[in-house]
Amino acid sequence: GREETLKGCRCASHKATDHGSHNNTGKAFPVLDLNYENVRVPFEISLWVLLASLMKLGFHLVPHLSNIVPESCLLIVVGLLVGGIIRGTGETVPPVLDSKLFFYILLPPIILDAGYFLPIRPFMENLGTILIFAVVGTLWNAFFVGGLLYGVCQIGTESSSILSRIGLLQCLLFGSIISAVDPVAVLAVFEEIHINELLHILVFGESLLNDAVTVVLYHLFEEFSGIGSVTLLKGFLGVISFFVVALGGVLVGVLYGILAAFTSRFTSHTRVIEPLFVFLYSYMAYLSAEIFHLSGIMALIACGAVMRPYVEANISHKSHTTIKYFLKMWSSVSETLIFIFLGVATVAGPHDWNWTFVTVTVILCLVARVIGVVGLTFIINKFRIVKLTTKDQFIIAYGGLRGAIAFSLGFLLNKEHFPEREIFLTAIITVIFFTVFVQGMTIKPLVELLAVKKKQEAKRSINEEIHTQFLDHLLTGIEDICGHYGHHHWKDKLNRFNKKYVKKCLIAGERSKEPQLIAFYHKMEMKQAIQLVESGGGIKMPSAVPSTVSMQ
Repeated sequence: GREETLKGCRCASHKATDHGSHNNTGKAFPVLDLNYENVRVPFEISLWVLLASLMKLGFHLVPHLSNIVPESCLLIVVGLLVGGIIRGTGETVPPVLDSKLFFYILLPPIILDAGYFLPIRPFMENLGTILIFAVVGTLWNAFFVGGLLYGVCQIGTESSSILSRIGLLQCLLFGSIISAVDPVAVLAVFEEIHINELLHILVFGESLLNDAVTVVLYHLFEEFSGIGSVTLLKGFLGVISFFVVALGGVLVGVLYGILAAFTSRFTSHTRVIEPLFVFLYSYMAYLSAEIFHLSGIMALIACGAVMRPYVEANISHKSHTTIKYFLKMWSSVSETLIFIFLGVATVAGPHDWNWTFVTVTVILCLVARVIGVVGLTFIINKFRIVKLTTKDQFIIAYGGLRGAIAFSLGFLLNKEHFPEREIFLTAIITVIFFTVFVQGMTIKPLVELLAVKKKQEAKRSINEEIHTQFLDHLLTGIEDICGHYGHHHWKDKLNRFNKKYVKKCLIAGERSKEPQLIAFYHKMEMKQAIQLVESGGGIKMPSAVPSTVSMQ
């Protein structure tokens, strides 16, 4: 565009000089030139992000609104409105929730934020329960929904000929897409109800770790639907590929996490780029896992969790703050955009509404979730010390929200191989809307009604830290005496190995030899100093904090 304008100007000037005195024809120099196409993409992206952020602001300005309706619902409504307006003006709605955009740009910040700030202790203590819910629960959901849906499709042959064309493999594929609990939706709703840590980590941990199951089932049934035949060998290979996908993802994440920690050892002279390493290594972990069809989400979680303790010992306090707020900002914008785009995509997409299919899907999803949670909890409680009560089970079952991951997976389906893609997408969107709106809006009143234990804002003290470590050692000792090697024993082994070798390699200078308690004390001291500065230094320091002298 610019070049043409310039050529035009040159020609005009030549003409003007030629004709000079006769008549001043020729184009004047363009004072104001319109060139929207050049900046169209970045401009529209900025507009979307701005719209998302303004909406987020707006909700919290309206009194009582955020208490009644969760943010995610409002954002979807905004998306629907925006889509409707674009549709109304006769424009084509842009395919905003493109699968590539979703999986490579919008999803990683949210997962990294979750992985980096994952409360490791409760997560590891409940890992068994989380894994059973994530793996067995998701498998059960997928096969239960898919199988019964196939049955329903076969029964109603006379009235709906479309449904009878849907084969068993297609139904199972649909089941595997719809069965996974969505981390984005869970985070958005659970952040607002401040539920106790155990329930939060169970539902949220499940939504993160079921990713591997979903990836494998999805690729498996997609392959099978293409081939049309299933042999025992292929099923067996599917089981193996599940372990490869899950463990491979974790391994990739751990590798990148160690790399990031090692890099952060040498950044003491260039403090400015420290936060960048954290983001880049994590993103590389995600992409490297995606290259080999491994679980990118598992890679991100592993990467964030592994690098955090070492990176934080190496980097400056400012970098730490930068990482924290940058992650929170990014994940919050991503989350907002995902829900708005869901609304827009709902207006945009070609829909194929089929009453039987949609209602059966919604009912089956609920039934499968309830049966799955109750059945699995019955088995898990036999092995747990802290049992899951009926209330807990209800909240876990009720918190199984579906979200944009299911939609994106449905969106990825190939129209040629899957003529039923529109039916699937419509049903997926209905399920997402049902879980986010109905369950998301009613979960808060239900938590109040059932008087489920809320999250206590715990301020960790030196005293508590000493007791925690003391109990850990005590339990390890008791296990040793009994000759029973439980998880305390292995945890102790891991800690010793970490202290002896890993810390020396990954943490620079004197910090690597520092005992855990002293490190914790420094952290507390820093926190209190910052609070003191922020409050204007007028408050008296609480007497509970030991002075440096007593510390020594």
